[in-house]
Amino acid sequence: MTDLKISRNLEIPDELRVARARALPNLGARMLFFSGGSALNETARELKTFTQNSAHLITPFDSGGSSQVLRQAFDMPAVGDLRSRLMALADETVLGQPDIFRLFSYRLPRDGEPEALASEYRALLAGKHPLMQAVSQPMRSLILTQLAAFDALRSESFDFRNASVGNLILTGGYFVNGRALEPVLFLMSKMVEVQGTVRAIVDDNFQIGAELADGTRIIGQRELSGKEVPPLTQPIKRLFLARDGREVPPGEAPLPKRNRRLIERADLICYAPGSLFTSVIANLLPKGVGRAVAERNVPKVYVPSLGPDPECPGLDLSDQVGAILSALRADAGTACPAEALMSCVLCDKAAVNKSARRAVEKTHGIPCLATSLCDSGSKERYDPAKLCKALVSFT
Repeated sequence: MTDLKISRNLEIPDELRVARARALPNLGARMLFFSGGSALNETARELKTFTQNSAHLITPFDSGGSSQVLRQAFDMPAVGDLRSRLMALADETVLGQPDIFRLFSYRLPRDGEPEALASEYRALLAGKHPLMQAVSQPMRSLILTQLAAFDALRSESFDFRNASVGNLILTGGYFVNGRALEPVLFLMSKMVEVQGTVRAIVDDNFQIGAELADGTRIIGQRELSGKEVPPLTQPIKRLFLARDGREVPPGEAPLPKRNRRLIERADLICYAPGSLFTSVIANLLPKGVGRAVAERNVPKVYVPSLGPDPECPGLDLSDQVGAILSALRADAGTACPAEALMSCVLCDKAAVNKSARRAVEKTHGIPCLATSLCDSGSKERYDPAKLCKALVSFT
C-alpha cells in the first residue's frame, strides 16, 4: 500500500473540485458510505447533485419499529433503512417519480382501528387506493406483484399499524426472489431511478449483539440504540453478529463479493454519521470488510455524529475512533496501522473542541480536521450541502 497523506491544511471545501462535481454529477466520484438508519438520508439527497455514483452499504439488522414487526413475522433481514436510502437517492426529476416515491414512503396510520387499516390495505392490494392508482403502468403491475407475494405469506393477525407500504413491497419481493434482498433492491432501484447503489452489507438475517464493559451481553439492535428502551449505562466493549441468540463467528458472515468490489472501486470511504455501533460498526463486522478497507488506498473519513449518542455512554471522540479501528482490525489484523483504516476525522469546529481533536491525533495518529459543517440553526445537525462539499474536496 502506498502512503496516503491527508494534509492538516486541506482546503475544505475545495471550490474547484466542488464546481467540477456539480457540473458533471454523472461522472462524479465513487464515494462509499458505511451507514444505517436515517442519519445520512438528507445528505444523500444533496449528494445526488455532486455524484450519481455513490455506494451505500446499509445494515439490515434493525430490530425496532415496523422493521421488527416484519422480522418477527417473516424471519427476514430488516428492509426499512434500505428503503429509506433508496428513496433518498431516487431521481426526483423523472416523470411519474413523485407518485412512486409517495407510495413507497407512505405509512398506514399508527393509531388506526383494525377494520380501517384492513380496508386501506385491501384497497392497496387491489390497486384501487389513490396512491396505487397514481402509479402508471407497467410499474403498477410490478409493484402489485410484490405486494401480492407479501399478502400470500402474511398471517391474518399481521399488525398493519404504522406499516410502511414500501417495506411491505420489499418484503414481497424478498420472497418472490427466493429470500434474497439483492434482486428486489435492484428492481426498486430501477423503479425510482436511484442515482447510486444501495445494498445490504450482507444478505442474511442476523441480529446485532454487544458485550458491555461489565461483561453483560445484549442481543438486538433495539436493546442497544436507546430509542425504544432506556439507554445503556455501560459502554459497549465489543459488537458481534448473532443468530437465534448465539454469537456468529465472522466466517459465517462473509462480505459478498459484489460488496467487496464496491470497496475496491471506491474513490473515498466514509464512516458516516449515525449511531456509532448499530449503524456504523455493525457494517464492519462481516469477514473481509477490514481487509478490503485496508487494501484500498483512498481517503477514509470518519464523520462523527453530532449531539449525544445513546450507544456511547462514557465514550469521547477518541474512544469512538478507537472502536471503529478495533472493529476493522478484527479482520485486517491487530498490526494494521491506523492510517490504513482511517485517513482523518472530519468534524465541525464548533461542535468538537480543540482538546478533543488533539486527543484523537495523540492517541491514534489520525488527523482531526475541523471546518464549518453544522446547520446554522442547530449544532446537532449537519448542513447537507456543507458536508457534501467537504467530502467532495477529498476526491
